Amino acid sequence: MLIHPYDSGQSEEEWRRWLAEGGKFGTLAVSAAPGESPIMVPTHFVLQNDKILIHLHNANGVIPYLRTGAKVSLSVIGDYAYIPSQWRAKDDANPQDGVPTSYYAAVNFECLPTVIDDAEGIVEILKATMVDFQPEGGHAELGVGLMPYGIMVSIITGVELQITRVDSKFKYDDHKTVEFRERIIENLMKRAQGNDMGAAAQQRRRLEQNAK
Repeated sequence: MLIHPYDSGQSEEEWRRWLAEGGKFGTLAVSAAPGESPIMVPTHFVLQNDKILIHLHNANGVIPYLRTGAKVSLSVIGDYAYIPSQWRAKDDANPQDGVPTSYYAAVNFECLPTVIDDAEGIVEILKATMVDFQPEGGHAELGVGLMPYGIMVSIITGVELQITRVDSKFKYDDHKTVEFRERIIENLMKRAQGNDMGAAAQQRRRLEQNAK
């Protein structure tokens, strides 16, 4: 992932907070056989300090490749928006002078996978998932042999991803002037389509963060 200095995540706390607030859902990329394209697996995940936990159906074709222990990537993208050319024009009198771009936040994890096959280990991953995504409870007790989840343990494989590298990027024109960025924020809020509000919030946050 190309990251210019002005687009770079400024701290570990920044990308961790973004993931905590925006939801932990990404795409796992696993190398397949030589000459074949990587296998892409969209999935929720649990982030625990320096490791990531996921669980997959046993039938998922990516599992044999995970068992090799070769490095994988998990990519998370959000708060993205297309910024049209006229918004980035230097002179309002000449709107065609601008060049369009994309705004987005992205975190890419490089990881070493370990496959978890034993039932107790899988249950622990499920418990961690529930604590993270459903902290209010309201679900049945999780345990080997306990319904309704117990019967599902036999068809699930757990995966622990040990994080070896993190690249974070917040691409919101941080190298432009304050006035320029405030104008983009205003335009995003007026358009209010798709992820525009999220992109505007990220740009505002970065603007205020850089002003400190």
